[in-house]
Amino acid sequence: MEAPPVTVMPVTGGAINMMEYLLQGSVLDQALESLLHRLRGLCDNMEPETFTDHELVYLLKGQQGNPFILRARRSLSHPTSPWHLRYLGQPEVGDKSRHALVRNCVDVAASQSLPEFLNEMGFRMDHEFVASGHIFRKGAMKVVVSKVSRILVPGNTENTERMSLSYLVELSILAPAGQDTVSEDMRSFAEQLKPLIHLEKIDPSKQRH
Repeated sequence: MEAPPVTVMPVTGGAINMMEYLLQGSVLDQALESLLHRLRGLCDNMEPETFTDHELVYLLKGQQGNPFILRARRSLSHPTSPWHLRYLGQPEVGDKSRHALVRNCVDVAASQSLPEFLNEMGFRMDHEFVASGHIFRKGAMKVVVSKVSRILVPGNTENTERMSLSYLVELSILAPAGQDTVSEDMRSFAEQLKPLIHLEKIDPSKQRH
Protein backbone atom coordinates (compact mmCIF):
# COMPACT_ATOMS: atom_id res chain seq x y z
CA MET A 1 0.00 0.00 0.00
CA GLU A 2 1.35 3.42 -0.95
CA ALA A 3 1.48 5.81 2.00
CA PRO A 4 3.03 9.13 2.99
CA PRO A 5 6.56 8.99 4.39
CA VAL A 6 6.91 7.60 7.87
CA THR A 7 7.37 10.42 10.30
CA VAL A 8 7.85 10.32 14.04
CA MET A 9 7.52 13.96 14.95
CA PRO A 10 6.85 14.01 18.71
CA VAL A 11 4.02 15.64 20.62
CA THR A 12 5.41 19.12 21.24
CA GLY A 13 2.45 21.36 20.47
CA GLY A 14 0.11 21.81 17.53
CA ALA A 15 -0.10 24.02 14.50
CA ILE A 16 -3.34 24.21 12.55
CA ASN A 17 -3.32 24.09 8.75
CA MET A 18 0.33 24.81 8.14
CA MET A 19 2.80 23.55 5.56
CA GLU A 20 5.49 21.17 6.76
CA TYR A 21 8.91 21.39 5.13
CA LEU A 22 10.80 18.15 5.76
CA LEU A 23 14.21 16.56 5.22
CA GLN A 24 14.97 13.03 6.45
CA GLY A 25 17.92 10.73 6.93
CA SER A 26 19.28 8.08 9.26
CA VAL A 27 22.39 7.46 11.30
CA LEU A 28 23.73 4.17 12.63
CA ASP A 29 23.56 3.57 16.37
CA GLN A 30 27.33 3.79 16.76
CA ALA A 31 27.38 7.27 15.19
CA LEU A 32 24.61 8.67 17.40
CA GLU A 33 26.82 10.37 19.99
CA SER A 34 28.86 12.12 17.29
CA LEU A 35 25.66 13.47 15.72
CA LEU A 36 24.26 14.64 19.08
CA HIS A 37 27.56 16.38 19.82
CA ARG A 38 27.39 18.21 16.48
CA LEU A 39 23.75 19.21 17.06
CA ARG A 40 24.55 20.56 20.53
CA GLY A 41 27.05 22.90 18.91
CA LEU A 42 24.74 24.05 16.12
CA CYS A 43 21.36 24.34 17.83
CA ASP A 44 19.85 26.79 20.32
CA ASN A 45 19.36 24.20 23.06
CA MET A 46 22.64 22.50 24.01
CA GLU A 47 20.74 19.89 26.02
CA PRO A 48 17.97 18.42 23.87
CA GLU A 49 14.43 17.68 24.98
CA THR A 50 13.69 13.97 25.24
CA PHE A 51 10.47 12.17 24.37
CA THR A 52 8.84 8.75 24.24
CA ASP A 53 5.62 8.65 22.22
CA HIS A 54 3.09 6.04 21.19
CA GLU A 55 1.58 6.56 17.73
CA LEU A 56 -1.39 4.80 16.14
CA VAL A 57 -2.03 5.13 12.41
CA TYR A 58 -5.69 4.95 11.35
CA LEU A 59 -7.15 4.37 7.89
CA LEU A 60 -10.57 5.17 6.48
CA LYS A 61 -11.14 3.45 3.16
CA GLY A 62 -13.38 5.26 0.69
CA GLN A 63 -15.16 4.09 -2.42
CA GLN A 64 -12.14 4.84 -4.58
CA GLY A 65 -8.57 6.07 -4.36
CA ASN A 66 -6.14 5.86 -1.48
CA PRO A 67 -7.44 5.56 2.10
CA PHE A 68 -7.66 8.64 4.32
CA ILE A 69 -4.91 8.48 6.95
CA LEU A 70 -4.90 10.05 10.42
CA ARG A 71 -2.23 9.70 13.11
CA ALA A 72 -3.07 9.66 16.82
CA ARG A 73 -0.14 10.19 19.16
CA ARG A 74 0.27 10.33 22.92
CA SER A 75 3.23 10.99 25.16
CA LEU A 76 4.34 8.06 27.31
CA SER A 77 6.70 10.39 29.18
CA HIS A 78 3.79 12.65 30.21
CA PRO A 79 0.69 10.42 30.38
CA THR A 80 -1.65 13.25 31.44
CA SER A 81 -0.82 15.40 28.40
CA PRO A 82 -3.44 15.66 25.63
CA TRP A 83 -3.37 13.29 22.69
CA HIS A 84 -2.54 14.80 19.32
CA LEU A 85 -4.35 14.10 16.07
CA ARG A 86 -2.31 14.77 12.94
CA TYR A 87 -3.20 14.82 9.27
CA LEU A 88 -0.36 14.89 6.74
CA GLY A 89 -1.33 15.76 3.19
CA GLN A 90 0.15 14.43 -0.01
CA PRO A 91 3.52 16.04 -0.79
CA GLU A 92 3.46 18.85 -3.31
CA VAL A 93 5.30 17.86 -6.47
CA GLY A 94 5.14 21.09 -8.46
CA ASP A 95 8.43 22.86 -7.80
CA LYS A 96 11.41 20.56 -8.37
CA SER A 97 13.81 23.28 -7.19
CA ARG A 98 12.58 23.07 -3.60
CA HIS A 99 15.20 21.65 -1.29
CA ALA A 100 12.64 20.04 1.05
CA LEU A 101 9.51 17.93 0.82
CA VAL A 102 6.42 20.12 1.34
CA ARG A 103 3.01 18.92 2.53
CA ASN A 104 -0.02 20.22 4.37
CA CYS A 105 0.00 19.50 8.10
CA VAL A 106 -2.96 19.79 10.48
CA ASP A 107 -2.17 19.05 14.14
CA VAL A 108 -4.73 19.44 16.92
CA ALA A 109 -4.85 18.45 20.58
CA ALA A 110 -7.49 15.92 21.61
CA SER A 111 -8.81 14.13 24.67
CA GLN A 112 -7.77 10.66 25.76
CA SER A 113 -10.90 9.20 24.17
CA LEU A 114 -9.48 9.92 20.69
CA PRO A 115 -8.99 6.24 19.72
CA GLU A 116 -12.59 5.39 20.61
CA PHE A 117 -13.83 8.41 18.65
CA LEU A 118 -11.87 7.39 15.54
CA ASN A 119 -13.21 3.84 15.77
CA GLU A 120 -16.77 5.14 15.99
CA MET A 121 -16.13 7.31 12.93
CA GLY A 122 -15.27 4.19 10.94
CA PHE A 123 -11.48 4.41 11.03
CA ARG A 124 -9.46 1.19 11.41
CA MET A 125 -6.15 1.10 13.28
CA ASP A 126 -3.57 -0.05 10.72
CA HIS A 127 -0.39 -0.14 12.81
CA GLU A 128 1.22 1.36 15.89
CA PHE A 129 4.74 2.02 17.10
CA VAL A 130 6.76 3.67 19.86
CA ALA A 131 9.25 6.43 19.04
CA SER A 132 11.76 7.80 21.53
CA GLY A 133 14.64 10.20 21.21
CA HIS A 134 15.83 13.80 21.27
CA ILE A 135 14.55 17.16 20.01
CA PHE A 136 16.85 20.03 19.05
CA ARG A 137 15.77 23.51 17.90
CA LYS A 138 17.47 26.11 15.73
CA GLY A 139 15.23 29.13 15.29
CA ALA A 140 12.07 27.86 13.58
CA MET A 141 13.76 24.57 12.65
CA LYS A 142 13.25 21.40 14.65
CA VAL A 143 15.57 18.40 14.54
CA VAL A 144 14.20 15.11 15.84
CA VAL A 145 16.52 12.14 16.37
CA SER A 146 14.49 9.05 17.20
CA LYS A 147 14.52 5.31 17.52
CA VAL A 148 11.40 3.56 16.21
CA SER A 149 10.19 0.32 17.82
CA ARG A 150 7.40 -1.99 16.72
CA ILE A 151 4.79 -3.05 19.26
CA LEU A 152 4.73 -6.84 19.57
CA VAL A 153 1.44 -7.13 21.49
CA PRO A 154 -1.28 -4.70 20.32
CA GLY A 155 -1.71 -1.87 22.80
CA ASN A 156 1.18 -2.99 25.05
CA THR A 157 3.81 -0.25 24.79
CA GLU A 158 6.07 -2.10 27.24
CA ASN A 159 6.56 -5.01 24.82
CA THR A 160 8.49 -3.59 21.87
CA GLU A 161 11.27 -4.48 19.46
CA ARG A 162 13.58 -2.00 17.75
CA MET A 163 12.99 -1.92 14.02
CA SER A 164 16.56 -1.16 12.93
CA LEU A 165 20.13 -0.51 14.01
CA SER A 166 19.83 3.16 13.15
CA TYR A 167 18.13 6.36 14.28
CA LEU A 168 15.71 8.33 12.12
CA VAL A 169 16.67 12.00 11.81
CA GLU A 170 14.11 14.59 10.69
CA LEU A 171 14.66 18.28 10.07
CA SER A 172 11.42 20.23 9.71
CA ILE A 173 9.81 23.65 9.74
CA LEU A 174 6.11 24.49 10.00
CA ALA A 175 5.28 27.63 8.03
CA PRO A 176 2.38 29.23 6.15
CA ALA A 177 1.93 28.27 2.51
CA GLY A 178 4.28 30.02 0.13
CA GLN A 179 7.23 30.39 2.51
CA ASP A 180 9.52 28.32 0.29
CA THR A 181 12.62 30.27 1.28
CA VAL A 182 12.72 28.26 4.51
CA SER A 183 13.82 25.23 2.50
CA GLU A 184 17.03 27.08 1.65
CA ASP A 185 17.69 27.61 5.37
CA MET A 186 17.12 23.88 5.90
CA ARG A 187 19.52 22.98 3.11
CA SER A 188 22.22 25.20 4.61
CA PHE A 189 21.75 23.62 8.05
CA ALA A 190 21.79 20.10 6.60
CA GLU A 191 25.09 20.85 4.88
CA GLN A 192 26.64 21.51 8.29
CA LEU A 193 25.73 17.98 9.43
CA LYS A 194 27.68 16.29 6.64
CA PRO A 195 29.40 13.84 6.52
CA LEU A 196 27.81 12.53 9.74
CA ILE A 197 24.42 12.38 8.04
CA HIS A 198 22.95 13.26 4.66
CA LEU A 199 19.44 14.71 5.07
CA GLU A 200 17.41 14.40 1.90
CA LYS A 201 14.10 15.25 0.29
CA ILE A 202 12.59 11.76 0.39
CA ASP A 203 10.41 10.65 -2.52
CA PRO A 204 7.22 9.29 -0.86
CA SER A 205 6.34 7.18 -3.91
CA LYS A 206 9.36 5.01 -3.12
CA GLN A 207 8.33 4.37 0.50
CA ARG A 208 5.97 1.67 1.70
CA HIS A 209 4.68 0.65 5.12
